[in-house]
Parts: sequence; C-alpha cells; structure tokens
Amino acid sequence: MNIGNGVLNLNFIRLSMAASKPGTIDEYIAGYPPKVQVILEQFRNTIRKAAPRAQEKIGYGIPTFTLEGNLVHFAAFKNHIGFYPAPSAIKAFNKELSNYDGAKGSIKFPIEEQLPLSLISKIVKFRVKENLEKKKKSKIKK
Repeated sequence: MNIGNGVLNLNFIRLSMAASKPGTIDEYIAGYPPKVQVILEQFRNTIRKAAPRAQEKIGYGIPTFTLEGNLVHFAAFKNHIGFYPAPSAIKAFNKELSNYDGAKGSIKFPIEEQLPLSLISKIVKFRVKENLEKKKKSKIKK
C-alpha cells in the first residue's frame, strides 16, 4: 500500500475500493470522494423514503433496490449520477425528465447540479406501484 511518512494515501484506498467489487451499498458509496458520497447518500435516502419496504443490494455492480423484482438502480460516474428506473418510468415521466440526458431506461443527473429529489421520489413510488401491480396480476393468473 502507498504509505508516505507513515500516513496512508487515502486516494489510493478510494481507487482500490472503487476498483474492487463492493458487496454492499455502504461499500460502494465509501469508494467515492466525500462530495460524491453525500450525493449518493441523498439518492439512497430518497429511495428508502419512497420505498421503505424495498431491499438493498448490489446488482450489476451498482446499488440496487428490489421489491417484488428489480425496482431501481443508481451509479456514480465522473460527471453524473446514473439512475435506472426501467423504461416504463422514463416514459411515464418523460416531460419532467426532458431537461436531463438519458436513454430508454436511464437518466443522467449532473453531479454539479442539485438532485431533483422530489422527482426521484415520484419515480420510485411509480415503480413500487408498478411492481406490486405486476405481482398481483401474476397471482391472479395462477
């Protein structure tokens, strides 16, 4: 490990942690600089409040919330936080998301801008409702 004058090089530790696969969301968040950690915790807490029954895990190498299947994912990148709520949510909130870059199932929130926490919450609640309705329909068919 990179030790200079008996002091651990924290940048080396962060890079090492980010390069290794985290086992928990806490480990994932700890692998980023403090400024990004704050943003990731805001994201995480917003999801938790909107979906209190959802479970946390690392899926596809990124923070994932599940409730009757995958609910939402998020990830940190150099210039943005990626949010992956499924194509149906992107379509449902197309107008509100029009100021952000994204694709069929993803949104990019710039790191230098304030997160739209109320919008994120609405999207997560939409996904909760969607997953629960899907589960209910599958029970009826059986």
